[in-house]
Amino acid sequence: MAQELTYKIGIVGGGPAGCFCACQLQKDFDVTVFECKKPLITLLPTGGGRCNLGYYEFDVKELAKNYPRGEKFLYSVFSRFCTGDAIEYFENLGVSVYVQEDMRIFPKSNSSADVREKFLNALKNTKFKKERVLRINQNPLTIVTDCGSYNFDKIVIAVGGHNGYDCAKFLGHNIIEPKPALTALKTKENFKKLSGVSLQNAKWNGLNGDILFTHEGISGPLVYKISSIKARDKFPYDISFDLVNEIDLQEELNKNPHKNIKNLIAEFVPKSFAEYIIQCTGIDGERKSHTIDGKTRDKILNQLHNFKINVVSAIKGGEVVTSGGVDLKEVNPKTLESKLVKGVYFCGEVLDIDGFCGGFNLQNCWSTAFVASEGIKNLV
Repeated sequence: MAQELTYKIGIVGGGPAGCFCACQLQKDFDVTVFECKKPLITLLPTGGGRCNLGYYEFDVKELAKNYPRGEKFLYSVFSRFCTGDAIEYFENLGVSVYVQEDMRIFPKSNSSADVREKFLNALKNTKFKKERVLRINQNPLTIVTDCGSYNFDKIVIAVGGHNGYDCAKFLGHNIIEPKPALTALKTKENFKKLSGVSLQNAKWNGLNGDILFTHEGISGPLVYKISSIKARDKFPYDISFDLVNEIDLQEELNKNPHKNIKNLIAEFVPKSFAEYIIQCTGIDGERKSHTIDGKTRDKILNQLHNFKINVVSAIKGGEVVTSGGVDLKEVNPKTLESKLVKGVYFCGEVLDIDGFCGGFNLQNCWSTAFVASEGIKNLV
């Protein structure tokens, strides 16, 4: 053991992935984490401040389906460390968890600050340096910061954003161009009058969820998924929503012959949105149901089942994650070691892996950090 502790491990990034990796390695190695901000500070806003630790899915392939980038790469990673392992890890830290009806996993304290505190308490044998990493040199492996340079036997790049990308690029890695994911979307259509209106259980390409109209466009859980799936698509692009379950509109018209058409449609969608789609069809909303002919009925049904929106851009500033990062073709999925530079490993957001909202991106951090730590242990 004493001989093992002579090995020095440098970790760039003190976020969830970097700290998880350090926690796995600190017992056997001399571990130093470089973080220019406070360690694990990025954990605080996750899950709306409650810390959505993961998603309660134990089938590796089913879990991996929630990652628009990295799905197949994660098969190997999740087979080594998955949902149950993450739950066990946090329970051992003193973080008891519960599962919501939507399968998201949270600490019973409902506090990201509580998780951060217990996490940091577990890192007593890890050294932290509050320095900005400028680059990583080879032969020997050296982390160069704004305060000095440090030699290590193994280095883990666990920081996302430009800092992590620049370090990887300096080592010769290809960086898939970062694009915002999990964002609200700006639309060509003006939805200002609908701002704040929510449509529940809308459908798009086999997915379903809520849509929220904003003064700039659309937001909400389903929109975040769409923005993630289409993060690499060029703007503008069209999307089409099915907004209601199957309804027999002709039967409804027959049953309510004297009801205004806008009021009839408002039984299926919010009133202000019913007025909007009636206007889109060019129909007088005050018309009685019995005056609606087949052609007009079909126009209304088309709006309800095929509501088209033209998306012109992502709304920046609100994104939770970024799609893009280190090209997965250049990383060994069994060890997370670089295929280009021996002794350099990757985990977390720096990789070209991103998932939907729901704990998937933190699960990526836990799992890739574990595999990277095991890769280091097995090769030392």
